[in-house]
Amino acid sequence: MRTPTARYFYDDLAADYDLLYADWDASVARQGTALDDRVTRALGPGTYDVLDCACGIGTQALGLAALGHRVTGTDLSPVAAARAAREAAARGVPLAVAAADMRALPLRDGAFDVVVCADNSLPHLLTADDVRTALAGMRRVLRPGGLLVLTTRPYDELRRERPLTTAPTVRTGPEGRVISFQLWHWHDDGERYDLELFQLRPDTGEGAAPERWTTTVRRATYWALTRRQLAGLAAEAGFHSTQWHDPDSTGYFQPLLTARA
Repeated sequence: MRTPTARYFYDDLAADYDLLYADWDASVARQGTALDDRVTRALGPGTYDVLDCACGIGTQALGLAALGHRVTGTDLSPVAAARAAREAAARGVPLAVAAADMRALPLRDGAFDVVVCADNSLPHLLTADDVRTALAGMRRVLRPGGLLVLTTRPYDELRRERPLTTAPTVRTGPEGRVISFQLWHWHDDGERYDLELFQLRPDTGEGAAPERWTTTVRRATYWALTRRQLAGLAAEAGFHSTQWHDPDSTGYFQPLLTARA
């Protein structure tokens, strides 16, 4: 799925990933519904063999499986993939899970109707060769006419604006409020950036003052691929009929690319 450094990022984040959302379970259902709608529009009604090749802890895979699709989830982080399996078991949802790099998927040719690579996962790959390799692997495991569904941040706008931070999200639960936000450090090339993910939670240690917070910082690097760049790389990997869909038309929270094998 991602570079070795990114693997450690997600290994470490796996236990806390759901805390990035105000309501993770609601997000699982909402994202699954939006992705299912896009699949149905492209392939027609039905249940399909779906690979989520950057499944993380299952945010998209669980939602699609709950809607009846036969979902396989892979992720570079074995810790995240293991949590996805536990979350599926807890929900009684069938989900086959394995640890695998999206650049070397250990899956047979033509095994899937749909490949999903969502939530800004592909931009962890920092070179055109790595992105092409990953996309070619996704095409290999798709049946002829199969559908690629890929989502990223809105990087055309973000590269113009070069923001330095994201708005905070607040999760309120039994542990109190957990506040998450990101700081971005843009590289000189204007295309790549280093991210620092901050999570703040109340210090619940013995004798801790109520106003004290514990802070965790995790770091990763991304390539802010524009729509034109990503569509071009998909074409080089053998995809056709590439289209971009905006959140207003899909109900998904990020721009969404579809393409056919």
